[in-house]
Amino acid sequence: MLESYIMTEFGFSQYETSCYMALVAHHPANGSQLSKLSGIARSRIYDVLNTLSRKGLVFEIEPGKFVPLPPQELKKRLKSQFESNLHSFEQELETVTTVTEYEYILTLKGHDEVMRKAVEIIDHAKTELYIRLFPPCGKMLASHIDKAAARGVGIRYICMGSMPHKFEIQIEHPDADNLIKKIGGESVDIIADKAEALIGIFELGKEDLSPFIWTRNKWFVIGNRDSLKHDFYHYFLNKTYDCKEQLTAAEEQIYEFIKQDE
Repeated sequence: MLESYIMTEFGFSQYETSCYMALVAHHPANGSQLSKLSGIARSRIYDVLNTLSRKGLVFEIEPGKFVPLPPQELKKRLKSQFESNLHSFEQELETVTTVTEYEYILTLKGHDEVMRKAVEIIDHAKTELYIRLFPPCGKMLASHIDKAAARGVGIRYICMGSMPHKFEIQIEHPDADNLIKKIGGESVDIIADKAEALIGIFELGKEDLSPFIWTRNKWFVIGNRDSLKHDFYHYFLNKTYDCKEQLTAAEEQIYEFIKQDE
């Protein structure tokens, strides 16, 4: 049976979805052909076709022969329907929303859920992103961070390992390898616009059970933004005090920027 998870998300039954997808793949077609292509029993296929016809997704061009609504037209229709429903939903929310200054600190779990939220935060950032990432997550989010930088978002990047140097305000944490052992996994820290934070650790072997905090709580965001700023200072102290090396001109510029970035 041909399937489309997305179509069922728009309210179509599995039979309707399978029939439409089969017809898109092979048309014009009769009921017998569609039954074989879709895996729907011949005793049910015409009921499904009649339902799709009433919804305007299938057309009978001659007795017993059917064609689908072109996919691009279905796409337009679904987009219009979604936008209309979303607008109505926003209006309903405005009538029931209680105004409050309190922001909850929420917990996310699961690698995919955390990474989806990370992408969402990065894609909606407007002015700045303070980021501390280990290479695996850095690679997964790289294209989104690059796009944020391209639209003028200031990137302040702490690399927890060897990563390409792409941003003016970017350093490599001097103790990244030892940190994995100390904290038991790979941390993710993303602070956007001094307004939103995603913080947590993917524990080794427990990536889908590791709890992450996502919040717009003002004091939590400010505190964790300062924590990332202190990692920049850690880098400078390690180089000048422990390694007895001088900062390069570029590093001195980063130091002055971080010092003044309130």
